[in-house]
Amino acid sequence: MSNFKFTIESTTQDSIIKFTSNEVLTSGSFQYNNIDDAKASPLSQQLFHLPFVKRIFITANFIAIERFDIIQWADVQDEVKEQIEAYLNNDSVLIQETVTKKVAIEVYAESTPNPEVRKFVTNKLLTEIDIECKNNTDTANSPIAVELFTLPFVKQIFISENYISITKTTESNWEEVTSTTRDFIRQYIADGKRVVSIIENVTTTASTTTDTKDLDETSLAIISILDEYIKPAVASDGGNIAFESYDPETQVVKVILQGACSGCPSSTMTLKSGIENTLKQLIPGKVSEVIAINQ
Repeated sequence: MSNFKFTIESTTQDSIIKFTSNEVLTSGSFQYNNIDDAKASPLSQQLFHLPFVKRIFITANFIAIERFDIIQWADVQDEVKEQIEAYLNNDSVLIQETVTKKVAIEVYAESTPNPEVRKFVTNKLLTEIDIECKNNTDTANSPIAVELFTLPFVKQIFISENYISITKTTESNWEEVTSTTRDFIRQYIADGKRVVSIIENVTTTASTTTDTKDLDETSLAIISILDEYIKPAVASDGGNIAFESYDPETQVVKVILQGACSGCPSSTMTLKSGIENTLKQLIPGKVSEVIAINQ
């Protein structure tokens, strides 16, 4: 019999808590979004039978679980901890080793409206949570960013879904470093290294960081429009836009620009002729101006 003991730790997101082990659980990192996705983890499949479990993340010494809003963690966290301990202390398998066929990794570079930024697109899903690293000390959640910042021309990094947008230093030239960067990313992914390490404390899109239950009707409408009409367009250019705030008195909308959108010479035009006009048309009389707080 094993002697696993877990402690319950809160995270920066109310919907996610961590069950931290007194022993190492695994040498890898695994994220499961549903019961079918968790075929390699019998424990995760068992946990997905709990109606409130939305997503599970397992890494070296903890299991993080995201819940649906139908319950509060305080009502069930002790029972979940006991279930995890009972399972593992019965010497049951946490992660089944499987032999998988390697898929050839492809990476290609795309230009963006921002001349300082290149978008490197892969044929593999990299992350479900957008991550922005402003400098080489802002990389706690992304091992690939740590290594990319060893390249002398890398200034900023934005990772979303299947692409990485990289902002270069002004002294460098994309014609000289694009191939190097593309090969670096392709080899890193082909080696099976982790791109994203954890699911908390990250810079994410507005839909995952904004507590919508406290927002007014106009703010909710703005977020919905950004998600449906604006984000797909800016994502195609290697960037992202996140809702920051809305002031009902001044009717000013504040947003955060990320990736290729941050510092882009055409971002002012995009804000005024694109985003601002769209919001004014779809929510008449509610929006006076759109401002990027990090433009």
